[in-house]
Order: sequence, then C-alpha cells, then structure tokens
Amino acid sequence: MTLTLPHIDSLGFTTADAEASAAFFETCLGFRRLGEAVVLEGGPYARLVGLPGARLRVLRLAIGAEVLELSEVLAPGPGARPGRPIPAGSRSNDRWFQHACLVVNSMEAALAALQPAFAAGRITAISSAPQRLPDWNAAAAGIVAFKFRDPDGHPLELLQFPPDKGDARWHGDAPGPVLGIDHSAIGIADTAASGRFYRVLLGLAAGGDGVNSGPEQDGLDGLAGTRVRITGHRCPSGAGVECLDYREPGGGRPMPADQGPQDLAHWQLRLRVADLETVADRAVALGGRPISPGIITLGDRAEWLGAGRALQLADPDGHRLQLLQD
Repeated sequence: MTLTLPHIDSLGFTTADAEASAAFFETCLGFRRLGEAVVLEGGPYARLVGLPGARLRVLRLAIGAEVLELSEVLAPGPGARPGRPIPAGSRSNDRWFQHACLVVNSMEAALAALQPAFAAGRITAISSAPQRLPDWNAAAAGIVAFKFRDPDGHPLELLQFPPDKGDARWHGDAPGPVLGIDHSAIGIADTAASGRFYRVLLGLAAGGDGVNSGPEQDGLDGLAGTRVRITGHRCPSGAGVECLDYREPGGGRPMPADQGPQDLAHWQLRLRVADLETVADRAVALGGRPISPGIITLGDRAEWLGAGRALQLADPDGHRLQLLQD
C-alpha cells in the first residue's frame, strides 16, 4: 500500500524490561506482538538515536492499524551514562510529558481489563475518574477520557468518542475494547513554535485548536485550576500529534537538556517523510535540534526499518522524532 506522506509509522518509548512491558500491553490492553524482539549491537541505528555503541532490545506491538515500539537499553555504550527513571512527581504540565491516546469502544470494559493491574499496584491513575468533557466545549463535548501510568510510569490515555465525533474507524468492531492509537500528546511551551515545526517543517496539517478548562480537565489531568490550549497536527492518515500548552497551573518543568534514549521518560515518534534533505536543511531555523550526526544510511538495518536513510531530531521542547525516507 502506498502511503500519503507524512505518516507516523510508530510511536514508542524506553522501558526497563521490554518483555515485561509487552506482556502488560498484550494482557491488559489487547495489543498483539509483531514478531520477536530484535537485539541491535551498535551500528547505524545506535548512531541514529544518539547512543553510538549501545546495545538495544526493540520489540514491536500493534493495536488496530498502529504500532507501539518498546526499546530497552541493555547497555548505553562507551562513555554514556546509565538511564534514569521518570522524574519523581511528574505532572501533566511538565514538558517531558508525552502520552499515547488509545481509543476504546467501551470505557467500562477497558477499565475492567485494567482493574487487576490497578489492584496489584502495577499501574497508577492520573485521572480521578473517567471524565466526560463538557457540552460548552463544542469540539470535545461528550468525549470520555481517562489517564493512567503503565508499569514503568509512562502516561497513557483512554478515550471514547461519542457517535458524532472521531473517525469512522473509532466506531467499528474490534476483538477487545481498544481500537487503536489516535495520537500522541506532548507537553509544549509555545503553540506557535510547535506549529511551525510540525506543520511548516514536517508537513502535518491542522487538526483542531481550542482551550480546555474546568473541573473535568482538572479531574482528567490530576491538576488544579487547569487551562490548556490543545492544538492538533494530523497526517493524511493514521495517528497524529497533539500539543498541550498549559497556561495554568504554572510550574511545569522543561525537559532535561541531557535526556536521552536510555531514560525511561524518552519517547520517540517515527515519521516517514518525502524529503529528508529539505527537513535537515530547515530544521534548526524552525526550532529543531539535530540528534543524529546528519542523515544516516541504515545499511543492514534498512529492511528492518523499511527505509534506507533516517534523521533523528528533537522538536522545540526536546521531544524526539525519527524521520525515515525510502
């Protein structure tokens, strides 16, 4: 199938134990495994992600049409520091915040499947309860959402669309309550700067823009006095990116300048684009920061990634993107 670009191939994060994390997503959320884990010993992929010489275990899962990639850093490589846990006291308005939004056809059934993990203390809630977004918010009225943290502490969101909202695929049948991944949401400091990066540089399209506030947003985010501007950026098909610009409460912390793939707070979006050279040439002017030493030729990893060349960038707030070109 020929994709219209740009297209998000996968989103993923660093985990302390890829097999244990995969078991959680399979058992509690209905993901399916895409083959066996791959162990990467240095080479072009390690250079690409900014850990030359690292030893990595990578495991892929699917839900609906989307792919979640779990990365375990077995050894960070010569001279690299060990990985760190997700910072204590992380909140939704911290700018390292990133989550995957899992669309469900039944919030009740999805939470029932998670209940044993909650009861065992393996996962924790961010939201006080599932929140129905209010009718005054026309763009989001009737959406029901709930946020929680997986066993490593990565934020995840369950979201159920009412009949009049969401793509047609979010109103179909599935083997379980989870239908797929609608977007990855990221904490940002400046809506305009993020818009230039995702729309002008990477070619994503406008996908909605509004301000959420009130007790429902407080209950969803686990914050008080919440006022957040939410701006969507969409690919022609599949998952998109949602930028969360928290106006209130204050005190959201920036992403650590040295955060890397060995840290559990590390997420990555893999985006397929048409022209890596143009992106590389314009990235810094549009708020990006290079992670890889230029465009990397993937060599014997080209078949595994489905592309011959790649570029790793950080966006204006430090969120990582891996850009591929055939």
